Amino acid sequence: MNYEYGTAREMEDYKRRPTLPSLGNGWTTQSTPVEDCRDAHQPGGPRTLRALCKVKVFSCLFGLATVFFVMASYILTREQRGPILTASLHNLVSLARPANLSSGADYAELQEVVRTIVAKVAFEQREVPDLPELKEREPHIFSVIPRQFLPYLKNPCWYEDYTGNTTADPYERNLYLLYSKRFQAMYKHLHAAFLEHLHRRGNAPQRLRCLPYFYIIGQPKCGTTDLYDRLRLHPQVQFTTMKEPHWWTRKRFGIIRLNEGLRNPYPLEDYLDLFDQAAYQIQDQFLDNSSRRKTRVDIIAGEASASTMWDNNAWIYFYDNGTGVEPPYLVQDFIHAVQPNAKFIVMLRDPVERLYSDYLYFGMANKTVQDFHERVSESLQLFETCLAQRSMRSCVYNTTLNNVMPVRLHVGLYVVYLLDWLSVFSREQILVLRLEDHAANRKHTMHRVFDFLHLGPLTQQKEADITKSPASNARRPANRSLGPMLPITKEILQSFYEPFNQKLAAVLSEPAFLWTQL
Repeated sequence: MNYEYGTAREMEDYKRRPTLPSLGNGWTTQSTPVEDCRDAHQPGGPRTLRALCKVKVFSCLFGLATVFFVMASYILTREQRGPILTASLHNLVSLARPANLSSGADYAELQEVVRTIVAKVAFEQREVPDLPELKEREPHIFSVIPRQFLPYLKNPCWYEDYTGNTTADPYERNLYLLYSKRFQAMYKHLHAAFLEHLHRRGNAPQRLRCLPYFYIIGQPKCGTTDLYDRLRLHPQVQFTTMKEPHWWTRKRFGIIRLNEGLRNPYPLEDYLDLFDQAAYQIQDQFLDNSSRRKTRVDIIAGEASASTMWDNNAWIYFYDNGTGVEPPYLVQDFIHAVQPNAKFIVMLRDPVERLYSDYLYFGMANKTVQDFHERVSESLQLFETCLAQRSMRSCVYNTTLNNVMPVRLHVGLYVVYLLDWLSVFSREQILVLRLEDHAANRKHTMHRVFDFLHLGPLTQQKEADITKSPASNARRPANRSLGPMLPITKEILQSFYEPFNQKLAAVLSEPAFLWTQL
């Protein structure tokens, strides 16, 4: 069974991601226009040839001038365009050249690139920031979210004073309402239910606010959409009103689409609005339980942004102003500071196949296995160049490198991200699954998830609805005829990912994460 996972918005973001202007595909062995015309300008040179040479030289100079102005404008406007590339590593692009599949020398050279990378693989322990640092960096988060949640709810929720006009629209300024069609579809329902769910404490109105009990944090193209679609069928589970808010990784910095630069950051309150549907159901069940002398409410909320585990690309624009080589704060630091008991679900697949799936889903038109191989070759060369200057972990979190690589090699370095999550959360709080196991036995995988989240038993019919439905996001028909990647591409990628898979299997004490039996 073939699975391809992603969202339409992710595809648009990826297609529009910032890239550097290209100067071509490599060095040419042909002579320059000036050299071609040298003889034409000797005494007695043909008049027509001289005229053609003038045109040729002029065209060359015009082309160079155009490239210069494009690159200059690109660099000068980068503050307005948002998270693109830092000037210090622009030279990375010129050092990578596409592979020539007909050349045995190029193949040997690419193997040597991978050997150089593998020789420098090292897993370093990060320095975890303390709570005062985090509060100083993001004070608003800590002023909104309390240290203690309501004790009679399984989900982390609290009441906050509502200071707005009760006759006004509470969502009219929500930025998700502006950019998300999914939230727009739910808006009328939430608005209609808002007033009746305001809680009165004396004369002061209060509203129930909630954070997710659990997060599906990654990885992209690994089955998160299918897991989300099944889990939201459970009667005790409510998700945000849109599948991927990307608040922790992108929206709180003002990143809406990766190509559009920075906009106004999304307030934390806008993110919390996405849990109002869950909050209303939790509140309704609590009131119903109170009338029956039951106080425990077991409804939980979830959030499923596949960028949460790995995407820290905004750090260079907001922390240390790009002067550091590694991010001083990661997404998980802030989540742990406000939700130390949160739970996380990670779905992984063979990183080699994940990368090909990523290419097929997000790539431009006219995709071919040869084009994929060339993109892999260029990306590996860029990664090697970074490692010549910086540590492994620094290159994994290098925003410039991540933005310029033709394919997202770094997303498949699962263990680097997992180790950083385990630096703040315990192993028991993170459930790591394999897509291959989920595809083979969805019932078993979903039972592992139910147990992890401490969900109640289901009727046979409801369980069948959850486990027997068709897979979400199967490979698109247009891409099915492309076939598998080239054997040499697969071999190169397997060699590249091998040391990372070995470390992952050791950390999880599970040999299946070696992906050697596929």
